[in-house]
Amino acid sequence: MDLAIVIAVVVVALAFDYTNGFHDAANAIATSVSTRALTPRIALTIAAVMNFVGALLGQEVAHTVSDTITPPDGNHGLIIVMAGLLGAITWNLVTWYFGLPSSSSHALIGGLVGAALAAGAGVHWKTIVDKVVIPMVGSPVVGFCAAFLVMLSIMWIFRRRNPHRVQRGFRLAQTLSAAALALGHGLQDAQKTMGVIFLALVAGGYAGKDDDLPLWVIIAAASAISAGTYAGGWRIMRTLGRRIIALDPSRGFAAESVGAAVLYTTAFVYHAPISTTHTITSAIMGVGATKRLSAVRWGVARTILTAWVLTFPAAGAAAALMYAVLRFVFQLP
Repeated sequence: MDLAIVIAVVVVALAFDYTNGFHDAANAIATSVSTRALTPRIALTIAAVMNFVGALLGQEVAHTVSDTITPPDGNHGLIIVMAGLLGAITWNLVTWYFGLPSSSSHALIGGLVGAALAAGAGVHWKTIVDKVVIPMVGSPVVGFCAAFLVMLSIMWIFRRRNPHRVQRGFRLAQTLSAAALALGHGLQDAQKTMGVIFLALVAGGYAGKDDDLPLWVIIAAASAISAGTYAGGWRIMRTLGRRIIALDPSRGFAAESVGAAVLYTTAFVYHAPISTTHTITSAIMGVGATKRLSAVRWGVARTILTAWVLTFPAAGAAAALMYAVLRFVFQLP
């Protein structure tokens, strides 16, 4: 029975990875598409390829995710992990339907914590506070402020240049910045799925806690998020690319570059699973605020902020409900 449940958890984890891809595809390409630097299909292709490459570049974030809870060994632990994944998928689909760019990362961790609490399993609160909560609050603030300053610098440096020529140059540069952001997305988000699969392997007795990630786990997670990204996330793309602020190429380039830098820093230096969504959305707001504060549609921003705040508890509640259902289905004591 253990092997069958392990396989089921891996399949559900890859399904989550796929939904993560189409849910967060907009993060990497909305700015480039909205400024017409890239066509949607070319942008999605670049994003899918770079997501795959980024997923192969490290394992630190995956190990952080696998250290958020301690599920018991055997079927019970596997059911906890599966419930966490199903809770995260549920919230991803709800926010995708309404076009809200919420965080798949925090939905996943919220789901794992919700399922663990419902089951009475161990939760590593220090890891969650240090590696999840603090970066969750800090990364959007850094993204907003850094994007604001970078955009001000661009405006000052190119203040005497021909505006049309400058924007044409930044439209070309956005190909690189969009690719860099997609690489960071793969680096961050695919690793989170790797961490959950690793949790399931440990709970099922097929891996040791100190083992390296198996190669098949890395390739499978990278492939799933790339496939999901190529499927696209058009609802959320409209929110990020047009409803927050009307972007021009220079602002798109600044937002993408800052977003990529924050993703790389948190992954390689702090090993923190931050939200690509939070980072790029706050960066878009930051570059928009350089026009004037009223240029940012703060009503839309408040709606997005509400989704951010609700993500962790909502995914946790959905996962707790899933745990109760799965416990009944599998007739656990």
